Amino acid sequence: METGSPENTAHTGSNEMKADEPVWTGLPPGLLRMRRMLLVVWLGLLTVGLAVLLGLVAGAGWAAFALVPLATAVWGWVMLGRNWRSWRYAERADDLLISRGVLWREETVVPYGRMQLVEVTSGPVERHFGLASVQLHTAAAATDATIPGLDPAEAERLRDRLTELGEARSAGL
Repeated sequence: METGSPENTAHTGSNEMKADEPVWTGLPPGLLRMRRMLLVVWLGLLTVGLAVLLGLVAGAGWAAFALVPLATAVWGWVMLGRNWRSWRYAERADDLLISRGVLWREETVVPYGRMQLVEVTSGPVERHFGLASVQLHTAAAATDATIPGLDPAEAERLRDRLTELGEARSAGL
C-alpha cells in the first residue's frame, strides 16, 4: 500500500480524531464488589426477616412473598454492574471530565482553575474494601463532583495533581 493511498489517509485521519478525544479511566472493580456485597447483605437480611415474620404471623404460604426482596437483589446485581461500567473520568489539559449514567448520561466538566477544594474521603465500609472517593468543590455548588471507589493511592495522586493544577490555573485569575 502506498503512503498517499485513500486507505492509509482514512486510517491516519481516524487516529488524529482519537488523539483529540480524552483518555477515559474507569473505576476499579472493588467498588462494584463493595456495592454488590452491601446489596446482598441488606436484601438478604430483609428476605430472611420478612420470611420469618410472614411465616409466624400469616402462615407458611404467605412467607413466599419474602422472595420479592430476593428478586430485587437479582435485578439490583445487574443494575449495579451497568452503573459501575458507566462511571469514568478523564484528565485533560485544562479540566477534569466525569461521566456517569446508564439511561441519563451525565458529563461534568470541572475546570482546574475553578476548583477550590479537593478532598479524599473514605468511610468505614470503603476502608474495609480498600477504596476512597475524591470530591471536588468549586465556587458553584451545582458543579461539585465526586469520583467514588478509587484505590487510595490513585485518589491521593489525583488529589495532589488536581490541587497542583488548580493552584497553577487560579494564579492567573
